Amino acid sequence: MKTILILGGTTEARQLAGKLVTRAAVTLSLAGRTESPVAQGVPVRSGGFGGADGLAAYLTDRSIDLLIDATHPYAARISTNAAQAAQLTGVPILALRRPGWEPVEGDRWIEVDTVSAAVQALGDTPRRVFLALGRQEVAAFEAAPQHHYLIRSVDPVKPELAVPDATYLLARGPFRESDECALLEGHSIDIIVAKNSGGAATYGKIAAARALGIEVVMIRRPDLPQVPSAESVDQLAAMVDHFVEPAAERGV
Repeated sequence: MKTILILGGTTEARQLAGKLVTRAAVTLSLAGRTESPVAQGVPVRSGGFGGADGLAAYLTDRSIDLLIDATHPYAARISTNAAQAAQLTGVPILALRRPGWEPVEGDRWIEVDTVSAAVQALGDTPRRVFLALGRQEVAAFEAAPQHHYLIRSVDPVKPELAVPDATYLLARGPFRESDECALLEGHSIDIIVAKNSGGAATYGKIAAARALGIEVVMIRRPDLPQVPSAESVDQLAAMVDHFVEPAAERGV
């Protein structure tokens, strides 16, 4: 049986692992940043590898036959390390690259390249800001303490921001548009800061912002390595099938 290492941390990674578990020996690797991750249904390892060289050593030591990068679209460093490790070891690599959101009529997006640029885009006048970034990125907004912040994350923000006015909300998606509308109205939010994560689970806030005429500071995706990829779990599972099954068994 082929051995597959999936670099995860996304809903799609968990779904992919579930699809492949009967076809290969699958291990799912998580970065370990979430305190209470959802049950994965396959063997899980947690924590970093020590860069590209450390991942390459793991691939060799565990005789991994296929590496799958199913990390978050903004996990650029991990994706780069994965591509380098695959090149160093000769282990084939596939990536799950979820399509990004595209603005449609009614959206009021301000697109920026970095979190620092998002802080600047809020302006000097105090505003009520919904930070929908996860807890890893929010510390940058201490540079703009004049705003009120509503901060939503899966795990608590520790330490809390050194700003005079912030509200913290613990929640895990998916989030429905109707619920997001109620949240935005209930907190009188007038601007959202978000990453272009793509997918349906967190799109509710984007649709709600459109419905309510609220601006969205949208942080563009980073550039990722060019490796063979698919846009959906089913497409990638089909690619894996061609890898794990000999041509004769597929009737080719």
